[in-house]
Amino acid sequence: MVFQRGGCVYIMTNARHTVLYAGVTSDLLTRVWQHKNKVHPNSFTAKYGCDQLVYYEFYPHIEEAISAEKLIKGGNRKSKIKLINSINSGWIDLYDDLIKE
Repeated sequence: MVFQRGGCVYIMTNARHTVLYAGVTSDLLTRVWQHKNKVHPNSFTAKYGCDQLVYYEFYPHIEEAISAEKLIKGGNRKSKIKLINSINSGWIDLYDDLIKE
């Protein structure tokens, strides 16, 4: 029997919302914490200050999340903004709500 683990696709931004970063993970809380705390100081998100979670979507299978991430990364900035606005028009940091759940 093969056990599949779900995953999340997510978008991080910086304080001025000028940089967008799309990623995928099976552990959203830990991954966003890593971005916020610059655990990987040479990473794209650390370099550009992307420490605000503005979008995420859960998928039952990690492969689905990976496919969604590829679509998001393949899209232009306008499509990413539209996606963020569809669930978070105020572009608030969603991390605090996540840790309350």
